[in-house]
This record gives sequence, structure tokens and C-alpha cells, in this order.
Amino acid sequence: MATLEPLLLFFILFFQCYSSGEASTFTLFTAKTAAANAAASKPNPFTAKAAALRYWDRKIPGGGPHPSFLISKLSPLSALDIATYSSMAAGDPSSLTPRLPALCSAARLLCSPVISPSLEKHQDNSHFSNYENMNFTNYGSAAAGGKDSFKKYSDSLNVPVDTFRRYSRDAAGHDDTFTAYSRDGNVVTTNFTSYATAATGGAGSFSSYHQQANVPNLKFTNYDADANGHVETFTSYADDTNSGDQSFSGYGKHGNAVPSTFTSYANNSNVINSGFANYAEDGNAATDTFSSYGRNGNVPETTFRSYGANGNAGTESFTSYRDESNVGDDSFQSYDKEGNHPTVKFTNYGNSFNEGSDRFKGYAENANNPNVSFKTYNGDITGFTAYSKTGVTFKSYKNASVVPPNLSASPESMAETASPVRSGKTVNRWVEPGKFFRESSLRTGVVLPMPDIRDKMPERSFLPRGIAGKLPFNATELTRIFAAPADTALGRAVTDTIAECQRAPSRGETKRCPTSAEDMIDFAAQVIGSSAAPRSTESAAGSKGDILIGQVKGINGGKVTKAVSCHQSLFPYLVYYCHSVPMVRVYEAEILAVDTKKRINRGVAICHLDTSDWSAGHGAFLALESKPGEIEVCHWIFQGDMTWTISD
Repeated sequence: MATLEPLLLFFILFFQCYSSGEASTFTLFTAKTAAANAAASKPNPFTAKAAALRYWDRKIPGGGPHPSFLISKLSPLSALDIATYSSMAAGDPSSLTPRLPALCSAARLLCSPVISPSLEKHQDNSHFSNYENMNFTNYGSAAAGGKDSFKKYSDSLNVPVDTFRRYSRDAAGHDDTFTAYSRDGNVVTTNFTSYATAATGGAGSFSSYHQQANVPNLKFTNYDADANGHVETFTSYADDTNSGDQSFSGYGKHGNAVPSTFTSYANNSNVINSGFANYAEDGNAATDTFSSYGRNGNVPETTFRSYGANGNAGTESFTSYRDESNVGDDSFQSYDKEGNHPTVKFTNYGNSFNEGSDRFKGYAENANNPNVSFKTYNGDITGFTAYSKTGVTFKSYKNASVVPPNLSASPESMAETASPVRSGKTVNRWVEPGKFFRESSLRTGVVLPMPDIRDKMPERSFLPRGIAGKLPFNATELTRIFAAPADTALGRAVTDTIAECQRAPSRGETKRCPTSAEDMIDFAAQVIGSSAAPRSTESAAGSKGDILIGQVKGINGGKVTKAVSCHQSLFPYLVYYCHSVPMVRVYEAEILAVDTKKRINRGVAICHLDTSDWSAGHGAFLALESKPGEIEVCHWIFQGDMTWTISD
């Protein structure tokens, strides 16, 4: 019996380790230790991850080893979890909703957080450092004198859902500062109801609201409304944001002798839908400055409904609206409408590098004794209607042949008959350097700028097909199941992803939106065959800097090849937009540091040889100064995305 004890001990330890489902190790100084460790490093055969790997090997036996970047995205659910949630999804998918916290944690999903109770009380002259995912009812309300500060509110979070109802309301002689609100957030849903409403005296500043947010859904209802002599500055609103929706309902409404400054709104933003409803409406003796709205934006959709309407003896200036922006659709509905003796200046409107659709509906309409100057208007002049016929001077129009009647125009405006000519370098500013390049750049020794290829999506995993396949791929039902209403950032992301997945394919395109790893494997095998292999850029090293191209390898011998490119979509669980287009070549390239020439990354690039069906406004043609069908266009496969090709 004594000779059996070591063997018995081995099997006990082996099965304890193996059944845990974790990659653990144990130490036995015997010849059998290595075998035990090898077995223990594999996933439990009953987990979703192990099942997906077995399916992968059956469908694509010639695809080679499984790359770690895709293995990491497989579902971590146990056999018991799979059975439980699959049964619930098969019966009534809405029964998953009460179990969301457990499901989202176990399956590594992206779900809205549980919101903490309202926080109402605080100490006088307090300094609040951090705050996240809560309802905040009051801060500094009715404060007399003193100073409060709020340093951070939901910074750098995935799916923050916050409500801040009031800040410094009815305060008297009270100074307040709000340093940052939800900066660097990802899939952001936040509401700020009011700041310094009915405050008297004192001074306040709001330094940053949703700077560098990704896919925001923002609402700011009032800033300094009904205030009396309360000096306020708002430095930044949603600057450097990417995609999403935002609105600012009021700024300085009904204020009395309020000097206000709004430095920037949605500057440097990308594909943002913005609405600014009121600025200094019904103000008395206001002194307002709006420095910049939507400057340097890319494809903005912006609406400014009112500036200084019904104001009395206000002095107001608007420095720029959509200055240097790239196309888009903008509307400015009124400026100092029905004001009394306003002195207003509008420096630039729509001074864009690439024209969009601009409409300016009213300028000092029905104002009493206005003193108004409009320095430059570069929008579509036919969209300029309902303006004051007296007291208004336009210095420069985009096209003098269509100057509105009864408005004075300077000699300079009569000479300016067309938009300024933009150089190639100026146009290039709208596309990140290195985002698109020519095939000839993929040669050893070439120095290229590398765009920001970091994976900016929140971490998520696939759901097993047994669960994902039972969930309705319908926006209305899925937003309800995942408790993400349509007016939240996550709810809108679900709606947008499903709409894109249901869009008809382009000419020659074959597309699918796999909701499970098994679905993706099926699509790759269908298009490429039994030797399909996924490839992705190894890391984000080299991003936003210059790189040196090292050794380059063409897949399929550098010839035209079949490929399935898969791009992450924003969704509670992993969903990819996968498509295959004809006439592509795929390359793997060593990425070296320019100074040391050491390898820092390994990139995957795809070159589209037929661009004849691409839009003339596509960023690739702006960057490369060409037209559809004239050139091939290459780009890197970003971290987190992938392209499937033959294994070689």
C-alpha cells in the first residue's frame, strides 16, 4: 500500500486542479508533474471557452494555433451558468433582467451600473474629491459665503450613469468650482440639471464637462439661470469627444447683470450631434462671450436655437461657429431676436474647410435699435432668412452675388465671390496621420506615421451561442432585456449596432454580424475555407508616433486573397461587424522604433485595390489627395479588430 500513496496523492491533486476550471499549477517533484501541469493549464472541458475551442478545431482544422487575442474574448461561463442562462433565454429572455448583475459579472458583459442612492447632505465649505454612478440631489444650495469645490465626477469610467440635479442653487456671495465631470468616459449617460441657478454675487467656474468622452449621451439643462451678478465661466463642454449626442438647454437665462464666458463647445469632436437651446435668453444688461462652438469638428450635426433672445441692453459676442469644421449639417435659429438695444458681434459662422449644410434663420429679428456686426458668413446664403433690416452690417459673404437685400455689405464682401482655396495639407488635417496609406509604403525601411490603433472599446466577451442565439436581435427587446433605455448611451449603441448590421451590403460585399464566437468561425470558414486563420495587430505600440517598417510578409504570397475583416461593435456582449470585399491584399509587417530600430510591434494591414465605389468624401481620398477608383487604399487592422485569411 505504501507504494500506492504517491500515485494516489498525484491523482487527488490532479483532479482538484483539473475540476476547478482555472489555469493553476501544483508542485510534485516527480516525472508526472509536467504532465499534470500541462493538463491543468487547459480550460475545464465543460466551460464555454473549451467548447468554443473544440468547435473551432472541428470547423477549421487547418487554421493553425489559436491566437491569444481571440481566446481572451471567449466566454468565461461555466457549464452550470451556460445551462442556467440558456434555459432562461429560451423561455422568456426578459427573465434575464433581474439576474443582470450576476450575468454581467460572470460573463464579462457591458451593462449599466447599479445607481447608488441620492446624496443630499454635505459640510459647508466642503471639497468633494471623487464621485461616481450616483444621484446627487444638492451641492452648495443656499450657501452663504465660503467656497465649495468639486474635483472629479465619474472620471475614466465605462458606462457611467449619473444624475447631478443641483449645484450651488440660491447661493449668495458664494464661490464654487467644478473641476471635471465625467472626463475620459466610455459610453456615457449623464444629466446635469442646474448650476448656480438664482445665485447672487460670488463667482463660479466649470472647468470641464465630458472632455474626451467616447459615445456620450449628455444633457445639461441650466447654467447660471436667474442669477444676479454671479460671475461664471464654462471652460469646456464635450471637447475631443467621439460620436454620440449632447445637449445644453440653457446658459444665463433670465440673468441680471451676469458676465458669462463660454470658452468652447464640442471643439475637435468627431461625428457629434449637438444641440444648444438657449444662451442669455431674457437677460438684463448681460455681458456674454461665446468663444467657440464646434471648432475643428468632423461631420458635426449641430443646432443652436437661441442666443440673447429678448435681452435688454446686452453686450454679446460670438467668436466662431463651426470654424474649420469638415462638412456636417448645422442650424442657427436666432441671434438676439426681439432684443432691446443690443450690441452684438458675430465674428465667424461656418468658416469651414469643407462645406456643410448651414442655415441661419434669424439675426436680430424684431430687435429695437440694434447695433450688430457680422464679420464673416460662410454658410449657404440662401439659408439666411428672417433678419433685421436696419442696424446690421455684414463685412463678408461667401458669395456676393446672392447678398440678401436691404443689408449693408462692405467692399470686401463684394470682392469675395468664392470660398478660399484649401491646400492639400489643409485638407489632410481631417484625417489622422497614417490612418490611410498607399501599398508602396509597406516596404522595409519606410518611415510612416502610425495612427492611434488602441482598442478603445470596453472589455467584453462573447456569449456562448446557446445563449446569444436565443436572444432576439431586436433593439426594442434587447434594450429592455439589458435595462438600457433608448435615451441612454448604451441603449442608443444597441440601436445603432443593430441598424448597421441590418443594412444592405454594398456592391460585392458579403457581411454578417456574429453574436458568438461560433458564428464568427462559421462565417470565416464559409468565405475562406478550412484553413482560415484570424490575424490582428499585436499591440498598440507605436500609436500616434512615427514607426519604421521592418520585414514585410504578403499573405497568400502577396497575391489578391480572400479576407474577412471583423470590427468590434458597441453592444452589451461582443458583436462584430464582419465583412468580405473583393480585391484585397493582406500583409504582416514588423514595426520598429525609428531611433533604435528594435521591433516594438507586429502589424497587420489590408489594402483595398478597388475603391471605385467609395464615396468621394471618404477620408482616404482627403488624406491621399485622390479620387475613387484612382488609387488603392491601405490601413492597419486596429487592436481589438481582426481579419481572417488563409493560414500560411
